[in-house]
Amino acid sequence: MQTTDSSQGGAREIPCELITWEQSYQLARKLARQVREDGFAPEIIVAISRGGLIPARVLSDHLNLFDLATLKIEHYHAVHKDQIARVRYPLTAEIEGRRVLLVDDVSDSGDTFQVAIQHLFEQGEPASLRTAVLHHKRVSRYRPDYFSREVTEWRWLIYPWAVMEDLSSFLREMAPRPETVGAFASSLQMQYAIEVPRQTLEDVLAMAE
Repeated sequence: MQTTDSSQGGAREIPCELITWEQSYQLARKLARQVREDGFAPEIIVAISRGGLIPARVLSDHLNLFDLATLKIEHYHAVHKDQIARVRYPLTAEIEGRRVLLVDDVSDSGDTFQVAIQHLFEQGEPASLRTAVLHHKRVSRYRPDYFSREVTEWRWLIYPWAVMEDLSSFLREMAPRPETVGAFASSLQMQYAIEVPRQTLEDVLAMAE
């Protein structure tokens, strides 16, 4: 999960990077290779919902591991951050004495992992616990055991499973609000330095109607 200064109202310039499905898959594939090469053999993967769901599913496929569980931590609605990360839906799987791989899409502030790890140990003490993300931002207070890519200069990462949510949030903050695909594309390019496929922009505008 990611952090922005969302306390300021109105449109603002935020450096962004649009991640494709193919890039996400290759990052998860690289993550699985790291886990194997490290000699860690998890018995269960725990995905932090919602961001970690798809990376965890790809990891379970590449690690040939069928035991996949979830817990949900709420911290963000699009780019807007709540003050405190909290467990919304707790883990129900048994982890006592098991080797656990905890997965999210990104480590940004580190708050999400701190809350998730504390929650896991409240449910039972695993034999070992490792953490994995697609992207690790250097500003994070928590450094995962495995990450496919380190982000040295902060930017908002728009994953394909959150593109509608993020772009809708950007749209709501634009003043005046763009009414056409062309105007929306221009505003995204100017404020966030991203080029978004036309079909995605059409979908976001249609959802906002």
